[in-house]
Amino acid sequence: MILKRKYLFIVLILSVSLVLLGIGMSITPDLSKEYIEKKYTNNASKFLWIDDLKVHYRDEGQGVPIVLIHGTSSSLHTWEAWTQVLTQTHRVIRMDLPAFGLTGPNANHDYSMEYYVRFLDDFLTKLDIDSLYLAGNSLGGQIAWHYTSHHLDKIKKLILLDPAGFYDAKEMPFVFKLARTPLINQLIGKITPKYFIEKNLKEVYFDADKITDSLIERYHDLTLRTGNRAAFIAKANQPIVDHTTRLKLITTPTLILWGRNDDWIPVAHAAKFSQELPHAKVEIMEETGHVPMEERPLESVAHTLQFLNTQ
Repeated sequence: MILKRKYLFIVLILSVSLVLLGIGMSITPDLSKEYIEKKYTNNASKFLWIDDLKVHYRDEGQGVPIVLIHGTSSSLHTWEAWTQVLTQTHRVIRMDLPAFGLTGPNANHDYSMEYYVRFLDDFLTKLDIDSLYLAGNSLGGQIAWHYTSHHLDKIKKLILLDPAGFYDAKEMPFVFKLARTPLINQLIGKITPKYFIEKNLKEVYFDADKITDSLIERYHDLTLRTGNRAAFIAKANQPIVDHTTRLKLITTPTLILWGRNDDWIPVAHAAKFSQELPHAKVEIMEETGHVPMEERPLESVAHTLQFLNTQ
């Protein structure tokens, strides 16, 4: 029944989109880089160049650095509440990954895990950081553990929030299936109404009451940043490669935080990571979806601080 509803939804999208395209009313225009930068930077925002990319990042606080990496179609803003807490004791660094946020697409649409690991290493080198705590959510979690497996000497502790890595085609979020479907992906690259963003947010949040108008607007605006929709489609269509054999290489103390009600990456994956990581601690957060740092920031950052402060 669920599968049938999804196919009906696809047909509905196609039918409505084609009708609207025919009368020229449904195209959602890009938002310029200049407009997005003006709206979503603040006094803490900085930029640096890595290859062809003007990378947006923020570097705040003092102490041992902790680098925070967001997930697919998100941005450094997802860590705002965490940053307010962590900057009391740590230097907190977060960036908009290539393909997303204010950073936007790279030149060749290479969004492989190898590319992201090189990007992160270049980013840390430019900031002269060679010893740090590293945290990531979803795609950002996958980048974090993959990077750690190559740089054990740099990462003091690792925090993974609902990380990606173990793949099952049946569990792929619906928006990724759309992005991998010919013709339909061309439509979602042109037609992106706010209700589509709201639908996706309701999938990653457990408590829909926490999804505010300003949250929807931010995700919608950053999706419409020039080049980001094409980059998302390119990212979704990258070959799926299983790198999880590298998990056993990680001897770094690791905290695995998972939302019990994650509809994008099921909580059962927490056990998979725990089995492969020799020094992992698992915390399951009740009534929490795919983005604990955004949906329940105070509880999730409390788990993190306790982990960081434990010898």
